[in-house]
Amino acid sequence: MFPHSTLTDLQRSFSRRWFMKDCGLSLGSVALTSMLGNGNASASTIIDPHAPKASPFPAKAKNVIFLFMGGAPSHIDLFDNKPELIRMDGKSPPAELLKGYQSAFIRPENKLLGSKFKFQRYGKCGMEMAEILPHIGSCADDIALIRSMHTDAFNHAPAQILMSTGSQQFGRPSLGSWVNYGLGSENGNLPGFVVMSSGMKGPSGGNGNWSSGFLPTVHDGVSFNSVGEPVLYLSNPKGITRETQRRTIDAVNFLNNKRFESVGDPEINSRVAAFEMAFRMQDVAPEVTDISKEPEDIQKMYGAEPGKASFANNCLLARRLVERGVRFVELFHESWDQHGNLSKDLQKNCKDVDQACAALLKDLKQRGLLDETLVIWGGEFGRTPMVQGGSDGRDHHPNAFTMWMAGGGVKGGVQHGKTDELGFNAVENKVHVHDLHATILHLLGFDHTKLTFRSQGRDFRLTDVHGNIVKNILA
Repeated sequence: MFPHSTLTDLQRSFSRRWFMKDCGLSLGSVALTSMLGNGNASASTIIDPHAPKASPFPAKAKNVIFLFMGGAPSHIDLFDNKPELIRMDGKSPPAELLKGYQSAFIRPENKLLGSKFKFQRYGKCGMEMAEILPHIGSCADDIALIRSMHTDAFNHAPAQILMSTGSQQFGRPSLGSWVNYGLGSENGNLPGFVVMSSGMKGPSGGNGNWSSGFLPTVHDGVSFNSVGEPVLYLSNPKGITRETQRRTIDAVNFLNNKRFESVGDPEINSRVAAFEMAFRMQDVAPEVTDISKEPEDIQKMYGAEPGKASFANNCLLARRLVERGVRFVELFHESWDQHGNLSKDLQKNCKDVDQACAALLKDLKQRGLLDETLVIWGGEFGRTPMVQGGSDGRDHHPNAFTMWMAGGGVKGGVQHGKTDELGFNAVENKVHVHDLHATILHLLGFDHTKLTFRSQGRDFRLTDVHGNIVKNILA
């Protein structure tokens, strides 16, 4: 019979050494982080897992706001004007174009569908966008438009997971988790990675889009709400005072400490960190998420309505979060999946997001935050030039789509890459999802090949064995 544990003292020593070396955590640091603020402990003895960390080399961006348009917006109706596609509307696509092509639902030989929307040029750079995006168009000189994106997946869940984690397989750490792991948060009272959702439904990839995977679970994305309770189950139940809760957490932490000393499992410390973060958030989260405190002109600028769930409210809240030191904020808006009823639904989606996206860029800029905040806009893939759903829809399409970036070291007014004359294939300066990830990490001060975590016997990274920095869009 083992005296106290199934691990020997030597094994426990090794597990503790690994934990301190690779995770940069300690139980005392997690359970007593509040002591750092009142001078009762020194930073040399207390290590906060959420504490900010320096990037390996000088960064252009400190924070990230990812505006994830779930369902896949149609690039050829919004950002990639194709006069030839309009000219060939109703005709069959060239046979050589379809060789080896695999579609999600349609017959590849379906007739071509030209865009129903007019395009116009915006800004001094003359960037072309559809007329249904006038507000984003007004920010053209601050935007780098990437028209040559491509991906490996043509169904929503695997494509969203690939965009979020660099892999189609569930269980890998998300982009936000990697950033939080590498840089920590500048606010010890809020999570370093916050997620919000709006629209008709949540993302097809589910929680896997913001999971920490095999990274310590303290780096999971935390879901926030722009109306009602800021975080579900954050408030104390009736009859439980703050003092009672504090004593309860201290007691649980004591037991967790004993368990950690016995087995050395780093996830015990992640659990303690979650308890402590939730306790601190009870004080600050309600104030942070109360957008009614914003001046009326700012609310109007976004199109925000306090008390009403919307993408506009989430954009305003995203600015409030990065302003307070949250490292990574991701806003999901579903659904852009127009297999039919394209013209009407695409206009509705644009109406939902256009004003708020532009307001976010302009608000960050007027506050001096855009230079240090990287804003990313896009979905998981594009849409086919061929019609689906009668005469007004498009199928999934991995070969080409458009994303844009602004702020945080990005060169404004740039139009990078091209697709062919029908918008079917990316043909010039192609950018894969891995290249996008490599570029984001570069702007945050990382060499994407060296931000790694060892799991299951090998070192993993966000870009796996791929990825090249898109240098043309860098300021």
